[in-house]
Amino acid sequence: MFKWTTYLNKYRKECIIGPLFKFFEAVLEVQLPAIMVLIINNGVSQRNTGYVLRMGGLMVVLTICGYGCSLICQYSAARASQGFGTDLRNAFFEHILSFSYAQSDRFGAPTLTNRITNDINQLQQLVAMLIRLMLRWPFICIGSIVMSFLLDYQIALILLAATPVLAGMIYLITTKVSPLYRSYQKKLDNLAVILRENLSGIRVIRAFSKTKEEMQRFRDANDDLMENGFAISRLSSLFNPLTSLIINIVIVLILWSGNIHIQIGRLGQGEIVAFIQYANQILTALLFMSNLIILITKGLASAARVKEVMEIQPDMTSPTTGLQAVPQSSAIEFRDVSFGYNMNGDYALENINVIIRKGETIGIIGGTGSGKSTFVNLLPRFYDATSGEILVSGIPVKQYPFEDLRKKIAVVSQHARLFTGTIAENIRWGNAAADMNAVQKAATIAQADEFIEKLPEKYDFHVQRGGANLSGGQRQRLTIARAVVADPEILILDDASSALDFLTDSNLRKAIRQNSRTQTVLLISQRVGVVKNTDCILVFDDGRIVGSGTHSDLFQKCDTYRQICLSQFSNEEAQN
Repeated sequence: MFKWTTYLNKYRKECIIGPLFKFFEAVLEVQLPAIMVLIINNGVSQRNTGYVLRMGGLMVVLTICGYGCSLICQYSAARASQGFGTDLRNAFFEHILSFSYAQSDRFGAPTLTNRITNDINQLQQLVAMLIRLMLRWPFICIGSIVMSFLLDYQIALILLAATPVLAGMIYLITTKVSPLYRSYQKKLDNLAVILRENLSGIRVIRAFSKTKEEMQRFRDANDDLMENGFAISRLSSLFNPLTSLIINIVIVLILWSGNIHIQIGRLGQGEIVAFIQYANQILTALLFMSNLIILITKGLASAARVKEVMEIQPDMTSPTTGLQAVPQSSAIEFRDVSFGYNMNGDYALENINVIIRKGETIGIIGGTGSGKSTFVNLLPRFYDATSGEILVSGIPVKQYPFEDLRKKIAVVSQHARLFTGTIAENIRWGNAAADMNAVQKAATIAQADEFIEKLPEKYDFHVQRGGANLSGGQRQRLTIARAVVADPEILILDDASSALDFLTDSNLRKAIRQNSRTQTVLLISQRVGVVKNTDCILVFDDGRIVGSGTHSDLFQKCDTYRQICLSQFSNEEAQN
C-alpha cells in the first residue's frame, strides 16, 4: 500500500520544528492586541509618553521574535517540502521505468508527465502549507476568542457567534470547489495529450492540411479547461466579499455594543480596538483555513493520481541471480508461443515455433500488422508471451536478469530515437566504455561516417532533441551505429533501414555481415530485396509463420511470399 506521507520520514525534525515555531509566532501575535489595550488606556488616554514608548518597544520585540519564529518555520517547511518532492519524484520516475511496455501504454506519456510534475508539485505545496498553517490558524481562532473573553465576555460572545458562521460559509464554498479541482486535473491531462500529439505529429498535420482542425481541437480542450477554471474562480471569488461582509457586521456590532459599555464605564477605548483586531485575526485565520482546505483537496486529488501509478506492481520481474552458460547451437527458440496485447482473446502472435541458430542472418517479412515487430519485441522482454516459452542461448528469457538479457540483444526500430548531446555521445549509448576508435568503427559499419565527416564538428556535432537537426536517414544510421558499438550476440533491425537508399542499405548489410560472423542478425523489412539473400526467411501473416526457407523455395511454395514479391518485382525479376 503506497503512502505518500512515508516520504516525510527523513524530514521528521523539520515537520516538528516548523509547526512548533509557527505556534510560538501565533502565541506572540495574539498578545499584541492585549498590549494595545494597555497603550491606549494607560498611555494615550493619560498622555503618558514614556509608557507608550515602553509598551511600544515591547510590541516591537514581540514582533521581531515572531518574525524570527516565522523564518525558522519557513525554512523548515521549504526544506521538508522540497526534499519530500525530490524524493517522491525520484521514486515515481524509478517506478515507471520498471513498467513493461503494456503498463506504460496503459497510462500514456502525457498523463505520466503531468503526474510526476504537476501532481507531485501539488503535494509539495501541501506539505509546505501544512507545516506553516496547520497549528497556526486554529490557535489564532481559539486564542483570539479566549483573549477577547478575558477582556469582556459579553462582546466576546459576538466573536464566538460569528466564528462558526464564517467557518460554515467557507466550508460550503470549499465543498463546491473541490470537485472542480479534480475535474480540472483530468482536463489538464486531456490538453497535454492533444499538445503532445500535435507537437510530435506536426509534419503529418501539415502534410494533410489539418492545421485548422487541430487548432480547433486544441481550442475546444483549452476552452473547456478555461471554463472549469472560471467556475473555480467564480466560487473562490465569493470568499472575500462574503467574509468581509460578515466581519464588517461583526465590527459594527462590536462598536455598537462597545459604545454602550464605554458610556456606562465598563470598558475603555483600548478594549474596543482590541476586539476589532481580534475579529480581523479570526477572519485572517479562517481565510488561511479555507486556502488550506482547497490545497488539501487539490493535494488529495493529486495524491490519488500518484498512488494509482505507484501501487501498480510491474508485471515483469527481473531475476536477481546470475545464469551459468549453457552450450547451445541455437541463439533463439520459440516454443508454441502466443501473445495478445489485451485479454479479450485476440492474439497478435499465435502458435509460433521456430529455431534460429547462432551466426545466422534471418529475414522477417510480412504485411502490415502481421506480427513481425511483436515477434522481436518478445525477445528482450519488452512484453511477456501470453503462453509458450522463448529461449535465448538455450535459457528461457524469464530466467535472465533484465540487464543481462538486454546486453545480449540490440534492437534498432524504424522510429529512430536520438537524445540531446553530441553524435559520439549518442553512439556511446550502446556502450559507455567505447573509445573513439570503436565509435568510428561502428559509424563506418552503419554507413554514417560519410555524413559525419562532412559536419563542421564531426563526432562532436550537437544533436538536438530527437535528432531534429538531422535527416531521417542520418538518424537511422546513428541508431544502427549505437546498436553495433554494443557488439550484441543478437542484432535486430526492425525496418531500421527504411529511410535509406538501396545502395546504402546494401552496403550496410554487407558491413554488418563482415563485421561479425558469429552474430545472429534478424532483418525485418517490407522490401524483398533486403531479406532475399539471408540464410532463412520467415514469412508472417495474421500473427502466424506461414512460410520458412530461402527466397527461391518460398517463391515456389508460399503464396503469401510470392504475392509480396510480385507486388515489388515482375515475375522474372522475382525469380532471378
